[in-house]
Amino acid sequence: MFSIGIGPSSSHTVGPMRAALAFATDLAARGLLERTAAVTVDLHGSLGATGRGHGSDRAVVLGLAGERPESVDPDGVPAFLERVRAGGELRLLGRHPVRFDPGADVRLIARALPAHPNGMVFTARDAGGALLAERTAYSVGGGFVREHPLDAAAPVVGTGAGLPFGFRTGAELLAHCREQRLGVADLVRRNEESLRPAAEVDAGLLRIFGAMAACVEHGLVTGGVLPGGLGVRRRAPRLHAQLLAEEGRAHRDALQAMDWVSLFALAVNEENAAGGRVVTAPTNGAAGIVPAVLHFHRRFVPGADDAATVRFLLAAGGIGIVLKETGSISGAEVGCQGEVGSASAMAAAGLAEVLGGTPEQVENAAEIAVEHHLGLTCDPVGGLVQIPCIERNAVGATTAIHAARTAMRGDGTHVVSLDTAIATMRQTGAHMRAEYKETSLGGLALTVVGAGARAGTGVGVNVPEC
Repeated sequence: MFSIGIGPSSSHTVGPMRAALAFATDLAARGLLERTAAVTVDLHGSLGATGRGHGSDRAVVLGLAGERPESVDPDGVPAFLERVRAGGELRLLGRHPVRFDPGADVRLIARALPAHPNGMVFTARDAGGALLAERTAYSVGGGFVREHPLDAAAPVVGTGAGLPFGFRTGAELLAHCREQRLGVADLVRRNEESLRPAAEVDAGLLRIFGAMAACVEHGLVTGGVLPGGLGVRRRAPRLHAQLLAEEGRAHRDALQAMDWVSLFALAVNEENAAGGRVVTAPTNGAAGIVPAVLHFHRRFVPGADDAATVRFLLAAGGIGIVLKETGSISGAEVGCQGEVGSASAMAAAGLAEVLGGTPEQVENAAEIAVEHHLGLTCDPVGGLVQIPCIERNAVGATTAIHAARTAMRGDGTHVVSLDTAIATMRQTGAHMRAEYKETSLGGLALTVVGAGARAGTGVGVNVPEC
């Protein structure tokens, strides 16, 4: 449920980059790469509607060139894209040149494909224009990519057969915990250790936290205005300076800890909006929530250490699997309730776990967070992951803390189960109009003055809906 990538979006940037890389890699595997003279990419639905602001158009060019979200240099992207534009050539997988005009060969199409709002069609042709290969792929949230048809896709690792305690639902997770007399983190660890040594589990999760921490640190010291044309100024450095100055005062604000939580979330999501290195948790649009709550725990809770951080991430990841498998983490599919709501639930579960919560209290914490994000729309102004996304992460992080503390005051007994809340989230998303699901056609994206002009400096060309 956690992967290192770049901003501004997991479903609209990371997923398309991975899909494009997979297409180019498949051409090579089938012996078609050297025969390819031209490549086109059609980005459909939500990818087409907000592709420029979310960097989808740029991401597919990078993926075709062989770049990976976890290793691409964000600072080098603008210069690379300019070279492609100026030269009219793209080297597939970094080695085979094809003629390529980013403005014409990456098309943004508002009409969605039937299976999912985030559809992509890749085509390769030879020098005579004959079709060599075509592939349809879907970016289903969190950077996950699935081929058509969607129902043929493999489940998320950690859920199914071959694992000692496979689960898809909250009820199944709790049943395993009760039968084995294990906490949520311990149960998820058993599954992980069936796939790799314990030391690798710890090292991998601490590497994820290290990337989160590096993102926070970079966001705390990087000022300026975010790209895209909205004129959104980074606030994290100034807020950080204010909080540091206030620490030495004799009479401290009793609620200052919440300001730190907001700061951590703002730092991450300002980095994400700038296209920097982030950890999808479970998405980029909601990438600030889990790191913010983790940093809160490490800064303000006595005894917090690396071992607790690992437990936090294990529990959060376990809840994330349930959300991914039975709900959705895609803003284009169910609105922001699936992104910020899911991230808040994961963070709440992780915090309840390291505060000593029982499996029932951990599940309750996640349920509270989901329940109180139901109906949240995804309405990025100008198609950019800035307004309301950045502040929304700060609010989602504080909600996670309140959810965990509320659950810890109870005994785990509650009327609405996590599974019920997730089912409601999915049903609410199905009933939500497309304008409120990452198309920038409704909500704040429509009502904010000046938001009518599409912000961003992407490379694709918009194609009207048929």
